[in-house]
Amino acid sequence: MKSPFVVCGATGNIGSRIAEILLAAGEPVRIIGRERVRLGRLASKGAESWPGDIGDTAFLEKAFSGARGAFILIPPRYDASDFREYQDQLGASLVAALSMAKVPRIVALSSIGAHLDEGTGPILGLHDLETRLGTLKDAEVVCLRPAYFMENHLWSIPLIRNQGINGSPIRGDVPFPMIATEDIAVATARLFVEGVFHGHHEVRYLLGPRDLTMSEATRIIGEAIGKPGLKYVRFSEDDARKTLAGAGMSGSVLEAMLEMQRGFNAGIVRPTRERSMENTTPTTLESFAKSVYAHAYRVAA
Repeated sequence: MKSPFVVCGATGNIGSRIAEILLAAGEPVRIIGRERVRLGRLASKGAESWPGDIGDTAFLEKAFSGARGAFILIPPRYDASDFREYQDQLGASLVAALSMAKVPRIVALSSIGAHLDEGTGPILGLHDLETRLGTLKDAEVVCLRPAYFMENHLWSIPLIRNQGINGSPIRGDVPFPMIATEDIAVATARLFVEGVFHGHHEVRYLLGPRDLTMSEATRIIGEAIGKPGLKYVRFSEDDARKTLAGAGMSGSVLEAMLEMQRGFNAGIVRPTRERSMENTTPTTLESFAKSVYAHAYRVAA
């Protein structure tokens, strides 16, 4: 019997799709998530369910034991009182457990901008995670650095519904790459199934099909939801603080988010490599907006 692949964050957009793709390919899969009930859908498809906290190193070591490979990430936690401490604790737990369980192949979800050690908000925790993973001398590690998630645009649905505009503190005229999380999951599952790892510590970018500005993205979204001409407005940071705090985001997390948005505006949250066939992924924002976004917009009515 083949050893399993372990998927952390298996109830999230990326982890759940990785597990689904691997299961469909006939691979044994062990799934980790905080809530047993939410793991049930994948368990019913044949996944081995391990509910638990990835901050619990002893639990993680057992979950990783005997694994052929593992997908790891630091899940978001928008109410964290000290977001950097939260990221640091989970990163340390993940890498310690991977080391003790001697997992031979690891795919870590990182981000564009993870090469920087300041000025990137929540991406700093991924920079630290990549650094920690570099200490695993006996494992082949791929750090995936995807672009800005297209799913992040879903946060704008209440704003569009209530005020008829889209907006954030990110400048409307700064182009940057955007990617659908589906394409991240497909790339990760392919890595595991094909086993194409190239050594101790490798960085791979995933950049979506093209760069877009927030104004261009807003136009595309507007057309998909029957609001042609939808406008993008750049908000002040003070306005953003009020909105994010009202949505339940802690002060620590919202300040990190604002720092990341400043990084986009300054052009520092960028890939360090040129776009290529290898790092360009297929799902366009037009396709995403017509399917995922338009459906979410209708459901929110």
